[in-house]
This record gives sequence, C-alpha cells and structure tokens, in this order.
Amino acid sequence: MTKEEKLEIIKRFGKDEKDSGRAEVQIALITKRINDLTGHFSVHKKDHHSRRGLMMLVGKRRRLLDYLIKEDIARYRAIIKELNIRK
Repeated sequence: MTKEEKLEIIKRFGKDEKDSGRAEVQIALITKRINDLTGHFSVHKKDHHSRRGLMMLVGKRRRLLDYLIKEDIARYRAIIKELNIRK
C-alpha cells in the first residue's frame, strides 16, 4: 500500500486527514492489506509465513468489528456496507 493510498483511505473514513485512530479507518486499512495479501497468495501458494500474518490481520479486523458492534451498530453496518465485508 502506498502512502497516497493510505492517506486517501484515512480521508475517506476519518474525520480529517490526520484521524487514523478511528475504528472505521483501522478496519478500512486492514481490509486493504488483506485484499493485497489475498492477491499475493494466488501467485505464491506455499508462502505459509505470510498466510499466518493474513490470519492475524483477519482476527484483528474481526475484533475491531466486534468493538464497533458494541459501541455503535449504525457505524458497524455502514462500514460493512462500504467495504463489502461479508457478515
């Protein structure tokens, strides 16, 4: 992920360009990394070390989504719809 892509995601999901701590921003950034890694595995099928990292990212995103459900269900539904995450 390039610096420009990261800034664009932060601007899109945060309050401003410096708001990277918001749960929606973190979920969007992790989703971008997950999508990039998924493409990597179509070429490198035996890269099990990176696959472990992918599973850790998926778990971290799941925990953030669970937090968002507890805090504000409307924000959770909006981010799920925006990122096309199955749930």
